[in-house]
Amino acid sequence: MTITAPRFGIDRLLADPALRAPLGGRRVALLAHPASVTADLTHSLDALAALPDLTLTAAFGPQHGIKGDKQDNMVESPDFVDPQFGIPVFSLYGEVRRPTDAMMASFDVLLVDLQDLGCRIYTFITTLRYVLEAAAQHGKSVWVLDRPNPAGRPVEGLTLRAGWESFVGAGPMPMRHGLTMGELGRWFIDQLGLTVDYHVITMDGWCPESAPGFGWPLLERSWVNPSPNAPNLGMARAYAGTVMLEGTTLSEGRGTTRPLEFLFGAPDIDARAVLAEMRALAPHWFAGCRVRECWFEPTFHKFHGRLCHALQIHCEGPGYDHAAFKPWRLQALAFKAIRRLYPDYPIWRDFGYEYEFDRLAIDLINGSPLLREWVDDPASTPADLDRLAGADEAAWLAARAPYLLYP
Repeated sequence: MTITAPRFGIDRLLADPALRAPLGGRRVALLAHPASVTADLTHSLDALAALPDLTLTAAFGPQHGIKGDKQDNMVESPDFVDPQFGIPVFSLYGEVRRPTDAMMASFDVLLVDLQDLGCRIYTFITTLRYVLEAAAQHGKSVWVLDRPNPAGRPVEGLTLRAGWESFVGAGPMPMRHGLTMGELGRWFIDQLGLTVDYHVITMDGWCPESAPGFGWPLLERSWVNPSPNAPNLGMARAYAGTVMLEGTTLSEGRGTTRPLEFLFGAPDIDARAVLAEMRALAPHWFAGCRVRECWFEPTFHKFHGRLCHALQIHCEGPGYDHAAFKPWRLQALAFKAIRRLYPDYPIWRDFGYEYEFDRLAIDLINGSPLLREWVDDPASTPADLDRLAGADEAAWLAARAPYLLYP
């Protein structure tokens, strides 16, 4: 049997002059990052600039830069002029995170070609919201060149509560939203009541329920890091849980070769004891993956140069069950077990996070204090968190249905 790889939005736009026809005579800009590549791994900027019927006048880069050279959060990228094409490349993670009037004046149509990870906190979706709002204000067009959600369609986590919007909280959706960027744009436009000329160049042949990729066309498309610490599909699957470690004093594995695939790492916590406590509290939350005790020594970031006892999530291979895997619950359970075994451990990191300095990072990440309060309450149980999250997840499944482009 011949497997036909899905065609992403960028590949369809490049291959079909009829799709590009509405761009004729208009100034075009591109919002992209390192994973914005064609099927043959040509960067989208290069591929679009080579088209004789397209006038490229500007480019934009999100967090980590258009080249992905910035490692950590709150490490900004400058504006610059592309040395090959002579066009301005504006940073939407530098002096500003929303495009300025001058930036918006540089184009008529913005092409958005960003690989997402399917998680509310991943800031590329917030950047999409911001450019849609600016496009509505300035009368510009936005085209999303759609790409897969590598985490697939499953939904998990608490919905962001009103008043908790931030650069890591673009709107009232759960942590794992199950939409593509093109679908998210449709939802943002309705959610925010925007009037904007919006188009999605959809994918051909994307099958988010098909093994072995369940969202990512495994073995059919090369993986390119959309950000420096997103090295593989396993990380993308686990990220809706492990990203919460960014709001803690525990290591998420930055400074190792497998960042954000760990439930935690720390030099002063017994990972084997934590694993046993987790299994005693909620063994059913381990479904769909395997968890392994291990050790690592980060070469940078938290616990730099110190040996950490850790738990690694394995969400690939024969132990993986896509429908059963619940990374957000599993990560919450790790926090709960640590709190029970080490009642006074300073889990929650108190520092500026994504330009917010007056609210705890863990609460920004979760879109409310509810997760932290559940962890810190000695009387709370896994069933309590299930009830909270389950109601939010059911509501989101219904709310997102009208925006799905790939039945």
